[in-house]
Amino acid sequence: MTSDTPATSDTPAGSDSPARAVAAGYATDGAALELGTVLVDGVCDPQAGVRIPLATLNRHGLVAGATGTGKTKTLQALAGQLSDHGVPVLLADVKGDLSGMARPGEPDPKIDARAADTGDDWTPTAYPVQFLSLGDGGIAVPVRATITDFGPILLSKVLGLNATQESTLGLIFHWADQRGLPLLDTKDLRAVITHLTSDEGKAELKGIGGVSSATAGVILRALVNLEAQGGDTFFGEPEFDPADLMRQIDGPDGPRGVVTLLQLAERAAHPVLFSTFLMWLLAELYEELPEAGDLDKPKLVFFFDEAHLLFADASKAFLERIEQTVKLIRSKGVGVFFCTQLPTDIPNAVLSQLGARVQHALRAFTPDDQKALNRTVKTYPRSDVYDLESALTSLGTGEAIVTVLSERGAPTPVAWTRLRAPRSLMAAIGDDAVRESAAGSPLQAKYGEPVDRDSAYEQLTQRIATGPGEAATPVEAPTAPADAPPPPEQERSGGLFSKIGEFLSSPTGRQITNTVTREITRSLFGTRRRR
Repeated sequence: MTSDTPATSDTPAGSDSPARAVAAGYATDGAALELGTVLVDGVCDPQAGVRIPLATLNRHGLVAGATGTGKTKTLQALAGQLSDHGVPVLLADVKGDLSGMARPGEPDPKIDARAADTGDDWTPTAYPVQFLSLGDGGIAVPVRATITDFGPILLSKVLGLNATQESTLGLIFHWADQRGLPLLDTKDLRAVITHLTSDEGKAELKGIGGVSSATAGVILRALVNLEAQGGDTFFGEPEFDPADLMRQIDGPDGPRGVVTLLQLAERAAHPVLFSTFLMWLLAELYEELPEAGDLDKPKLVFFFDEAHLLFADASKAFLERIEQTVKLIRSKGVGVFFCTQLPTDIPNAVLSQLGARVQHALRAFTPDDQKALNRTVKTYPRSDVYDLESALTSLGTGEAIVTVLSERGAPTPVAWTRLRAPRSLMAAIGDDAVRESAAGSPLQAKYGEPVDRDSAYEQLTQRIATGPGEAATPVEAPTAPADAPPPPEQERSGGLFSKIGEFLSSPTGRQITNTVTREITRSLFGTRRRR
Protein backbone atom coordinates (compact mmCIF):
# COMPACT_ATOMS: atom_id res chain seq x y z
CA MET A 1 0.00 0.00 0.00
CA THR A 2 1.07 3.59 -0.54
CA SER A 3 -0.17 6.84 0.86
CA ASP A 4 -1.03 8.91 -2.21
CA THR A 5 -4.35 10.41 -1.07
CA PRO A 6 -4.74 13.43 1.20
CA ALA A 7 -4.38 12.53 4.86
CA THR A 8 -7.22 12.96 7.29
CA SER A 9 -7.67 12.01 10.92
CA ASP A 10 -11.45 11.54 10.54
CA THR A 11 -11.37 8.03 9.09
CA PRO A 12 -11.91 5.44 11.83
CA ALA A 13 -9.25 2.82 12.37
CA GLY A 14 -9.88 -0.41 14.21
CA SER A 15 -7.51 -2.20 16.51
CA ASP A 16 -6.74 -4.67 13.71
CA SER A 17 -6.05 -1.98 11.09
CA PRO A 18 -2.68 -1.95 9.27
CA ALA A 19 -1.75 1.29 11.10
CA ARG A 20 -2.37 -0.27 14.52
CA ALA A 21 -0.46 -3.39 13.46
CA VAL A 22 2.57 -1.27 12.55
CA ALA A 23 2.26 0.77 15.76
CA ALA A 24 2.21 -2.41 17.85
CA GLY A 25 5.89 -2.82 17.02
CA TYR A 26 6.60 0.53 18.74
CA ALA A 27 4.94 -0.30 22.07
CA THR A 28 7.22 0.40 25.04
CA ASP A 29 7.19 -0.27 28.78
CA GLY A 30 9.73 2.42 29.66
CA ALA A 31 10.06 6.11 28.79
CA ALA A 32 10.18 7.03 25.11
CA LEU A 33 10.30 9.97 22.72
CA GLU A 34 7.03 10.39 20.82
CA LEU A 35 7.76 10.85 17.13
CA GLY A 36 4.23 10.91 15.72
CA THR A 37 1.60 8.54 14.36
CA VAL A 38 1.31 6.04 11.51
CA LEU A 39 -0.11 6.88 8.08
CA VAL A 40 -1.53 4.19 5.81
CA ASP A 41 -3.32 5.01 2.54
CA GLY A 42 -3.42 8.68 3.47
CA VAL A 43 -5.09 8.03 6.82
CA CYS A 44 -3.35 9.25 9.99
CA ASP A 45 -4.40 7.27 13.08
CA PRO A 46 -3.84 9.33 16.29
CA GLN A 47 -3.89 6.10 18.32
CA ALA A 48 -1.10 4.44 16.29
CA GLY A 49 1.92 5.99 18.00
CA VAL A 50 5.51 5.82 16.76
CA ARG A 51 8.18 6.29 19.42
CA ILE A 52 11.85 5.73 20.25
CA PRO A 53 12.62 4.10 23.62
CA LEU A 54 14.97 6.31 25.64
CA ALA A 55 16.98 3.25 26.62
CA THR A 56 17.95 2.61 22.97
CA LEU A 57 19.12 6.13 22.11
CA ASN A 58 22.75 5.26 22.81
CA ARG A 59 22.46 2.96 19.77
CA HIS A 60 22.59 6.13 17.69
CA GLY A 61 20.48 7.24 14.76
CA LEU A 62 20.11 9.04 11.44
CA VAL A 63 17.89 11.93 10.41
CA ALA A 64 18.05 12.42 6.64
CA GLY A 65 16.12 14.06 3.84
CA ALA A 66 16.23 16.65 1.10
CA THR A 67 16.25 20.39 1.81
CA GLY A 68 12.85 21.68 2.92
CA THR A 69 11.43 18.35 4.07
CA GLY A 70 11.39 19.16 7.80
CA LYS A 71 14.66 17.75 9.17
CA THR A 72 15.35 20.81 11.33
CA LYS A 73 11.89 20.67 12.92
CA THR A 74 12.41 16.98 13.64
CA LEU A 75 15.66 17.79 15.45
CA GLN A 76 13.92 20.55 17.36
CA ALA A 77 11.09 18.25 18.49
CA LEU A 78 13.49 15.47 19.52
CA ALA A 79 15.75 17.86 21.44
CA GLY A 80 12.78 19.38 23.28
CA GLN A 81 11.51 16.00 24.46
CA LEU A 82 14.99 14.93 25.52
CA SER A 83 15.29 18.09 27.60
CA ASP A 84 11.94 17.32 29.23
CA HIS A 85 13.31 13.89 30.19
CA GLY A 86 16.38 15.50 31.79
CA VAL A 87 18.78 14.56 28.98
CA PRO A 88 21.26 17.27 27.85
CA VAL A 89 21.50 17.81 24.10
CA LEU A 90 24.05 19.32 21.70
CA LEU A 91 22.76 20.75 18.41
CA ALA A 92 24.74 22.46 15.66
CA ASP A 93 22.60 25.43 14.62
CA VAL A 94 23.92 25.88 11.10
CA LYS A 95 21.29 28.36 9.88
CA GLY A 96 20.35 29.96 13.20
CA ASP A 97 16.73 28.85 13.14
CA LEU A 98 17.05 26.51 16.12
CA SER A 99 17.50 29.46 18.47
CA GLY A 100 13.70 29.52 18.83
CA MET A 101 14.04 26.64 21.29
CA ALA A 102 14.63 29.30 23.94
CA ARG A 103 11.08 30.63 23.42
CA PRO A 104 7.66 28.95 23.65
CA GLY A 105 5.94 28.14 20.37
CA GLU A 106 3.06 30.21 19.03
CA PRO A 107 -0.36 28.59 18.53
CA ASP A 108 -1.37 28.24 14.91
CA PRO A 109 -4.17 26.42 13.02
CA LYS A 110 -1.59 24.24 11.27
CA ILE A 111 -0.08 23.23 14.60
CA ASP A 112 -3.57 22.47 15.94
CA ALA A 113 -4.25 20.23 12.94
CA ARG A 114 -0.89 18.49 13.35
CA ALA A 115 -1.56 17.95 17.07
CA ALA A 116 -4.95 16.39 16.28
CA ASP A 117 -3.37 14.07 13.68
CA THR A 118 -0.61 12.94 16.02
CA GLY A 119 -2.60 12.72 19.27
CA ASP A 120 -0.40 15.39 20.86
CA ASP A 121 -1.60 17.61 23.71
CA TRP A 122 0.55 20.40 22.25
CA THR A 123 1.59 23.05 24.79
CA PRO A 124 3.89 26.03 24.05
CA THR A 125 7.19 25.32 25.79
CA ALA A 126 10.54 27.09 26.11
CA TYR A 127 13.66 25.08 26.91
CA PRO A 128 16.86 25.90 28.82
CA VAL A 129 19.32 26.84 26.10
CA GLN A 130 22.98 27.84 26.17
CA PHE A 131 24.43 29.44 23.04
CA LEU A 132 28.01 28.83 21.92
CA SER A 133 30.07 30.11 18.98
CA LEU A 134 33.28 28.79 17.47
CA GLY A 135 36.01 31.21 18.52
CA ASP A 136 35.83 34.97 18.80
CA GLY A 137 33.67 37.16 16.62
CA GLY A 138 30.47 35.17 17.06
CA ILE A 139 27.24 36.16 18.77
CA ALA A 140 27.44 33.66 21.64
CA VAL A 141 29.88 32.34 24.25
CA PRO A 142 33.16 31.60 22.41
CA VAL A 143 34.50 28.05 22.60
CA ARG A 144 38.07 27.16 21.79
CA ALA A 145 40.41 24.19 21.65
CA THR A 146 44.18 24.18 21.85
CA ILE A 147 46.19 22.92 18.90
CA THR A 148 47.81 20.31 21.16
CA ASP A 149 44.51 18.90 22.38
CA PHE A 150 42.93 19.01 18.91
CA GLY A 151 45.70 16.76 17.67
CA PRO A 152 47.30 16.19 14.26
CA ILE A 153 44.61 13.91 12.78
CA LEU A 154 41.67 16.25 13.24
CA LEU A 155 43.76 19.30 12.37
CA SER A 156 44.80 17.61 9.13
CA LYS A 157 41.13 17.28 8.22
CA VAL A 158 40.61 21.00 8.83
CA LEU A 159 43.67 21.92 6.80
CA GLY A 160 42.77 19.59 3.93
CA LEU A 161 46.03 17.63 4.09
CA ASN A 162 46.66 14.35 2.31
CA ALA A 163 47.86 11.18 4.03
CA THR A 164 51.56 12.02 3.62
CA GLN A 165 51.11 15.55 4.93
CA GLU A 166 49.00 14.23 7.82
CA SER A 167 51.82 11.86 8.77
CA THR A 168 54.30 14.74 8.63
CA LEU A 169 52.09 16.89 10.85
CA GLY A 170 51.96 14.02 13.34
CA LEU A 171 55.76 13.95 13.48
CA ILE A 172 55.86 17.71 14.04
CA PHE A 173 53.41 17.34 16.94
CA HIS A 174 55.56 14.55 18.35
CA TRP A 175 58.67 16.76 18.17
CA ALA A 176 56.88 19.57 20.02
CA ASP A 177 55.47 17.14 22.61
CA GLN A 178 58.90 15.70 23.37
CA ARG A 179 60.45 19.14 23.78
CA GLY A 180 57.73 20.49 26.04
CA LEU A 181 56.63 23.17 23.58
CA PRO A 182 52.92 23.81 24.19
CA LEU A 183 50.96 24.26 20.93
CA LEU A 184 48.06 26.38 22.10
CA ASP A 185 47.14 28.45 19.06
CA THR A 186 48.00 28.67 15.37
CA LYS A 187 50.95 30.99 15.89
CA ASP A 188 52.56 28.32 18.10
CA LEU A 189 52.33 25.70 15.37
CA ARG A 190 53.44 28.22 12.76
CA ALA A 191 56.47 29.09 14.91
CA VAL A 192 57.41 25.41 15.29
CA ILE A 193 57.15 24.71 11.55
CA THR A 194 59.07 27.90 10.73
CA HIS A 195 61.80 26.88 13.19
CA LEU A 196 62.06 23.36 11.76
CA THR A 197 62.39 24.68 8.20
CA SER A 198 64.95 27.34 9.17
CA ASP A 199 68.71 26.86 8.94
CA GLU A 200 68.85 26.34 12.72
CA GLY A 201 66.13 23.71 12.75
CA LYS A 202 66.82 21.71 9.57
CA ALA A 203 68.97 19.22 11.44
CA GLU A 204 66.14 18.61 13.91
CA LEU A 205 63.68 18.29 11.01
CA LYS A 206 65.77 15.50 9.47
CA GLY A 207 65.94 13.78 12.84
CA ILE A 208 62.18 13.24 13.15
CA GLY A 209 61.67 10.76 10.34
CA GLY A 210 63.10 12.43 7.29
CA VAL A 211 60.40 15.08 6.97
CA SER A 212 60.95 17.11 3.81
CA SER A 213 61.05 20.88 3.90
CA ALA A 214 58.61 20.97 0.97
CA THR A 215 55.94 19.02 2.87
CA ALA A 216 56.42 21.17 5.96
CA GLY A 217 56.01 24.22 3.72
CA VAL A 218 52.69 22.91 2.36
CA ILE A 219 51.40 22.50 5.94
CA LEU A 220 52.57 26.00 6.81
CA ARG A 221 50.73 27.50 3.82
CA ALA A 222 47.54 25.62 4.71
CA LEU A 223 47.83 26.96 8.25
CA VAL A 224 48.25 30.53 7.01
CA ASN A 225 45.15 30.10 4.82
CA LEU A 226 43.18 28.90 7.85
CA GLU A 227 44.26 31.99 9.78
CA ALA A 228 43.23 34.23 6.88
CA GLN A 229 39.73 32.69 7.02
CA GLY A 230 39.40 33.47 10.73
CA GLY A 231 40.06 29.94 11.96
CA ASP A 232 42.85 31.19 14.21
CA THR A 233 40.33 32.64 16.70
CA PHE A 234 39.05 29.15 17.44
CA PHE A 235 42.39 27.71 18.54
CA GLY A 236 43.60 28.88 21.92
CA GLU A 237 42.64 29.07 25.58
CA PRO A 238 40.63 28.78 27.73
CA GLU A 239 39.81 25.43 26.18
CA PHE A 240 36.22 24.23 26.22
CA ASP A 241 35.46 21.50 28.73
CA PRO A 242 33.04 18.94 27.19
CA ALA A 243 31.59 18.39 30.70
CA ASP A 244 29.83 21.75 30.23
CA LEU A 245 27.59 20.05 27.65
CA MET A 246 26.09 17.79 30.32
CA ARG A 247 24.23 20.32 32.43
CA GLN A 248 20.76 20.10 33.95
CA ILE A 249 18.55 22.67 35.63
CA ASP A 250 15.63 22.23 37.99
CA GLY A 251 12.20 22.29 36.38
CA PRO A 252 8.65 22.08 37.74
CA ASP A 253 8.51 18.34 36.96
CA GLY A 254 12.11 17.45 37.75
CA PRO A 255 15.52 18.07 36.17
CA ARG A 256 15.56 19.36 32.60
CA GLY A 257 18.46 18.83 30.24
CA VAL A 258 20.21 21.95 28.96
CA VAL A 259 20.12 22.29 25.17
CA THR A 260 23.47 23.54 23.83
CA LEU A 261 23.15 25.32 20.49
CA LEU A 262 26.40 25.81 18.61
CA GLN A 263 25.80 28.89 16.47
CA LEU A 264 27.55 28.33 13.15
CA ALA A 265 26.16 30.92 10.76
CA GLU A 266 29.38 32.95 11.04
CA ARG A 267 31.42 29.82 10.19
CA ALA A 268 29.41 28.94 7.08
CA ALA A 269 32.43 29.84 4.90
CA HIS A 270 34.55 27.20 6.66
CA PRO A 271 32.17 24.28 7.36
CA VAL A 272 34.89 21.63 7.74
CA LEU A 273 36.09 23.39 10.90
CA PHE A 274 32.80 23.03 12.75
CA SER A 275 32.18 19.44 11.61
CA THR A 276 35.67 18.45 12.77
CA PHE A 277 35.18 20.36 16.04
CA LEU A 278 32.07 18.27 16.69
CA MET A 279 34.16 15.14 16.14
CA TRP A 280 36.74 16.51 18.60
CA LEU A 281 34.02 16.98 21.21
CA LEU A 282 32.83 13.42 20.62
CA ALA A 283 36.38 12.07 20.93
CA GLU A 284 36.92 14.06 24.15
CA LEU A 285 33.68 12.72 25.62
CA TYR A 286 34.77 9.19 24.79
CA GLU A 287 38.11 9.70 26.54
CA GLU A 288 36.72 11.44 29.62
CA LEU A 289 33.46 9.66 30.44
CA PRO A 290 33.47 6.46 32.53
CA GLU A 291 31.87 3.26 31.31
CA ALA A 292 28.13 3.41 31.97
CA GLY A 293 26.69 0.13 30.65
CA ASP A 294 22.98 -0.09 29.89
CA LEU A 295 21.07 2.99 31.11
CA ASP A 296 17.38 3.86 31.22
CA LYS A 297 18.23 7.02 29.30
CA PRO A 298 21.41 8.49 27.79
CA LYS A 299 23.66 10.95 29.57
CA LEU A 300 23.86 13.13 26.45
CA VAL A 301 22.52 13.08 22.90
CA PHE A 302 24.75 14.53 20.24
CA PHE A 303 23.16 15.72 16.97
CA PHE A 304 25.83 15.77 14.25
CA ASP A 305 24.38 18.12 11.62
CA GLU A 306 25.82 18.44 8.09
CA ALA A 307 27.48 15.07 8.69
CA HIS A 308 28.53 14.72 5.04
CA LEU A 309 31.19 17.38 5.67
CA LEU A 310 32.90 15.11 8.18
CA PHE A 311 33.17 12.17 5.81
CA ALA A 312 33.93 14.02 2.56
CA ASP A 313 37.52 13.48 1.38
CA ALA A 314 38.37 11.74 4.66
CA SER A 315 41.30 9.33 4.70
CA LYS A 316 40.77 5.64 5.38
CA ALA A 317 42.48 5.97 8.78
CA PHE A 318 40.23 8.90 9.69
CA LEU A 319 37.08 6.97 8.76
CA GLU A 320 38.24 3.97 10.77
CA ARG A 321 38.67 6.16 13.83
CA ILE A 322 35.18 7.62 13.43
CA GLU A 323 33.74 4.13 13.11
CA GLN A 324 35.53 2.95 16.25
CA THR A 325 34.56 6.04 18.28
CA VAL A 326 30.88 5.73 17.34
CA LYS A 327 30.96 2.04 18.16
CA LEU A 328 32.57 2.49 21.57
CA ILE A 329 30.96 5.69 22.85
CA ARG A 330 27.57 4.01 23.28
CA SER A 331 29.00 2.28 26.37
CA LYS A 332 29.67 5.76 27.84
CA GLY A 333 25.94 6.62 27.68
CA VAL A 334 26.19 9.01 24.71
CA GLY A 335 23.82 8.81 21.76
CA VAL A 336 24.83 10.22 18.37
CA PHE A 337 22.42 11.22 15.59
CA PHE A 338 23.93 11.99 12.20
CA CYS A 339 21.93 14.50 10.16
CA THR A 340 22.42 14.82 6.41
CA GLN A 341 20.54 14.87 3.11
CA LEU A 342 21.27 11.35 1.85
CA PRO A 343 21.91 8.20 3.89
CA THR A 344 24.62 7.40 1.35
CA ASP A 345 26.58 10.37 2.76
CA ILE A 346 27.37 8.12 5.73
CA PRO A 347 29.91 5.30 5.19
CA ASN A 348 28.39 1.83 5.40
CA ALA A 349 30.54 0.90 8.40
CA VAL A 350 29.03 3.81 10.37
CA LEU A 351 25.52 3.54 8.90
CA SER A 352 25.27 -0.09 10.02
CA GLN A 353 25.68 1.03 13.65
CA LEU A 354 22.72 3.44 13.64
CA GLY A 355 19.69 1.93 15.34
CA ALA A 356 17.11 4.66 14.60
CA ARG A 357 16.25 5.94 11.12
CA VAL A 358 14.07 8.98 10.45
CA GLN A 359 14.09 9.42 6.69
CA HIS A 360 12.35 12.46 5.25
CA ALA A 361 11.54 12.74 1.56
CA LEU A 362 14.17 12.04 -1.07
CA ARG A 363 14.28 13.63 -4.50
CA ALA A 364 15.12 11.52 -7.55
CA PHE A 365 15.72 14.07 -10.31
CA THR A 366 18.95 12.62 -11.72
CA PRO A 367 20.34 9.11 -12.37
CA ASP A 368 22.62 9.52 -9.35
CA ASP A 369 19.58 10.46 -7.22
CA GLN A 370 17.80 7.32 -8.43
CA LYS A 371 20.80 5.17 -7.49
CA ALA A 372 20.87 6.74 -4.02
CA LEU A 373 17.12 6.07 -3.67
CA ASN A 374 17.52 2.42 -4.63
CA ARG A 375 20.39 1.99 -2.18
CA THR A 376 18.36 3.66 0.59
CA VAL A 377 15.38 1.33 0.05
CA LYS A 378 17.65 -1.71 0.44
CA THR A 379 18.78 -0.54 3.89
CA TYR A 380 15.24 -0.80 5.35
CA PRO A 381 13.50 -3.89 6.68
CA ARG A 382 11.02 -5.41 4.24
CA SER A 383 7.54 -3.88 4.47
CA ASP A 384 4.21 -5.52 3.57
CA VAL A 385 2.41 -2.21 4.04
CA TYR A 386 4.39 0.27 1.93
CA ASP A 387 6.10 0.40 -1.44
CA LEU A 388 9.17 2.10 0.00
CA GLU A 389 10.59 3.42 -3.27
CA SER A 390 7.33 5.22 -3.96
CA ALA A 391 6.85 6.27 -0.35
CA LEU A 392 10.29 7.88 0.00
CA THR A 393 9.56 10.24 -2.88
CA SER A 394 5.94 10.93 -1.83
CA LEU A 395 6.45 12.03 1.77
CA GLY A 396 4.99 15.40 2.69
CA THR A 397 6.76 18.04 4.75
CA GLY A 398 6.99 16.87 8.35
CA GLU A 399 6.55 13.21 7.40
CA ALA A 400 9.18 10.49 7.46
CA ILE A 401 9.77 6.79 7.00
CA VAL A 402 10.82 5.54 10.43
CA THR A 403 12.32 2.41 11.88
CA VAL A 404 14.04 2.21 15.29
CA LEU A 405 15.22 -0.41 17.75
CA SER A 406 12.59 -1.73 20.11
CA GLU A 407 13.26 -2.16 23.82
CA ARG A 408 14.40 -5.72 23.16
CA GLY A 409 16.84 -4.52 20.50
CA ALA A 410 14.99 -5.68 17.38
CA PRO A 411 14.17 -3.38 14.43
CA THR A 412 10.60 -2.07 14.48
CA PRO A 413 8.32 -2.28 11.42
CA VAL A 414 8.75 0.45 8.84
CA ALA A 415 6.27 3.25 9.60
CA TRP A 416 5.20 6.14 7.36
CA THR A 417 4.97 8.68 10.17
CA ARG A 418 3.37 12.08 10.49
CA LEU A 419 5.73 13.76 12.94
CA ARG A 420 4.78 15.86 15.93
CA ALA A 421 5.29 19.61 15.81
CA PRO A 422 7.95 21.14 18.09
CA ARG A 423 6.56 22.91 21.15
CA SER A 424 9.13 25.70 21.02
CA LEU A 425 9.21 28.59 18.58
CA MET A 426 9.89 27.42 15.02
CA ALA A 427 11.83 30.54 14.02
CA ALA A 428 15.01 32.40 14.89
CA ILE A 429 14.89 34.78 17.86
CA GLY A 430 17.43 37.21 16.40
CA ASP A 431 21.11 37.92 17.03
CA ASP A 432 20.46 40.50 19.75
CA ALA A 433 18.44 38.00 21.80
CA VAL A 434 21.17 35.38 21.41
CA ARG A 435 23.83 37.89 22.54
CA GLU A 436 21.75 38.84 25.57
CA SER A 437 21.26 35.20 26.53
CA ALA A 438 24.97 34.42 26.07
CA ALA A 439 25.99 37.42 28.17
CA GLY A 440 23.96 36.05 31.08
CA SER A 441 25.29 32.52 30.75
CA PRO A 442 27.52 31.13 33.53
CA LEU A 443 29.87 30.00 30.74
CA GLN A 444 30.57 33.58 29.68
CA ALA A 445 32.81 34.24 32.69
CA LYS A 446 34.62 30.97 32.06
CA TYR A 447 35.25 31.26 28.32
CA GLY A 448 34.49 34.85 27.36
CA GLU A 449 38.01 36.29 27.40
CA PRO A 450 40.91 34.64 25.53
CA VAL A 451 44.09 33.77 27.40
CA ASP A 452 47.49 33.88 25.69
CA ARG A 453 50.01 32.31 28.03
CA ASP A 454 53.64 31.41 27.43
CA SER A 455 53.83 28.67 24.80
CA ALA A 456 55.84 27.48 21.79
CA TYR A 457 55.76 30.84 19.99
CA GLU A 458 57.08 32.76 22.99
CA GLN A 459 59.68 30.13 23.85
CA LEU A 460 61.06 29.87 20.32
CA THR A 461 61.02 33.66 19.96
CA GLN A 462 63.01 33.96 23.18
CA ARG A 463 65.46 31.33 21.94
CA ILE A 464 66.07 33.36 18.79
CA ALA A 465 66.38 36.61 20.78
CA THR A 466 68.96 35.20 23.22
CA GLY A 467 70.96 33.52 20.47
CA PRO A 468 72.29 29.96 20.39
CA GLY A 469 75.25 30.75 22.61
CA GLU A 470 73.36 32.54 25.34
CA ALA A 471 71.15 31.13 28.04
CA ALA A 472 67.63 32.38 28.37
CA THR A 473 66.91 34.45 31.43
CA PRO A 474 65.62 32.10 34.09
CA VAL A 475 62.32 32.80 35.76
CA GLU A 476 62.93 33.80 39.37
CA ALA A 477 61.00 31.99 42.05
CA PRO A 478 58.80 34.20 44.24
CA THR A 479 60.46 35.23 47.49
CA ALA A 480 58.81 35.07 50.85
CA PRO A 481 58.44 38.24 52.98
CA ALA A 482 61.43 38.99 55.22
CA ASP A 483 59.45 38.54 58.42
CA ALA A 484 57.71 35.32 57.34
CA PRO A 485 58.53 32.34 59.60
CA PRO A 486 60.23 29.38 57.92
CA PRO A 487 58.08 26.33 57.15
CA PRO A 488 58.01 23.82 60.01
CA GLU A 489 59.74 21.16 57.93
CA GLN A 490 62.73 23.41 57.26
CA GLU A 491 63.15 24.20 60.96
CA ARG A 492 64.15 20.59 61.48
CA SER A 493 67.68 19.45 60.81
CA GLY A 494 68.00 18.18 57.22
CA GLY A 495 64.40 19.15 56.37
CA LEU A 496 62.54 16.95 53.90
CA PHE A 497 61.68 19.81 51.55
CA SER A 498 65.30 20.90 51.51
CA LYS A 499 66.47 17.44 50.45
CA ILE A 500 63.76 17.20 47.76
CA GLY A 501 64.77 20.61 46.44
CA GLU A 502 68.44 19.57 46.28
CA PHE A 503 67.51 16.42 44.35
CA LEU A 504 65.29 18.24 41.86
CA SER A 505 68.10 20.74 41.26
CA SER A 506 70.55 17.99 40.41
CA PRO A 507 71.07 16.84 36.77
CA THR A 508 69.28 13.55 37.45
CA GLY A 509 66.33 15.32 39.08
CA ARG A 510 66.00 17.78 36.20
CA GLN A 511 66.03 14.92 33.69
CA ILE A 512 63.26 13.08 35.53
CA THR A 513 61.18 16.27 35.85
CA ASN A 514 61.52 17.05 32.15
CA THR A 515 60.53 13.52 31.15
CA VAL A 516 57.41 13.61 33.30
CA THR A 517 56.24 17.05 32.23
CA ARG A 518 56.91 16.56 28.53
CA GLU A 519 55.29 13.16 28.10
CA ILE A 520 51.95 13.50 26.32
CA THR A 521 49.78 10.47 25.68
CA ARG A 522 47.52 10.77 22.66
CA SER A 523 44.21 9.05 22.08
CA LEU A 524 42.69 7.25 19.12
CA PHE A 525 42.18 10.53 17.26
CA GLY A 526 45.56 11.96 18.24
CA THR A 527 43.94 14.26 20.81
CA ARG A 528 45.75 14.67 24.11
CA ARG A 529 44.53 12.39 26.87
CA ARG A 530 43.99 14.44 30.01
CA ARG A 531 43.80 11.44 32.27
